[in-house]
Amino acid sequence: MTSSSRHGSPLDRHSGTLANEVEGYLLLQAEREQAQREAEALCARLPWLTSAQAEDLARHYTEQRLGLTRQALQATADRAKRLRGEYETRYATLRRTLLRRHAVCACLLIACSTAASAGACLLAR
Repeated sequence: MTSSSRHGSPLDRHSGTLANEVEGYLLLQAEREQAQREAEALCARLPWLTSAQAEDLARHYTEQRLGLTRQALQATADRAKRLRGEYETRYATLRRTLLRRHAVCACLLIACSTAASAGACLLAR
């Protein structure tokens, strides 16, 4: 298996990157719309606000909400990155241990085969 088949062609990576960007954009737009709906609902519960005050409050609420969402997503992404590093380190350690054990078993098998062959040759004489 070649490295290009393992990791995909550059076109596949570009398509995947583009798909991730489109997905991120759509999620952001959905989050923005939800924040705006919540801001409008908040302003509707405050009937004494002037229209300018309501627009200002809605804008501040939406900005605050999107900032909090961005922070939460960044914290999640950072945690995922740390976990990935931990898992990759653990996986590499387990792979090395398994390879070492297989090498020891192979050496023991060769040693036993050699000893059995030598024993058979000595008995045949």
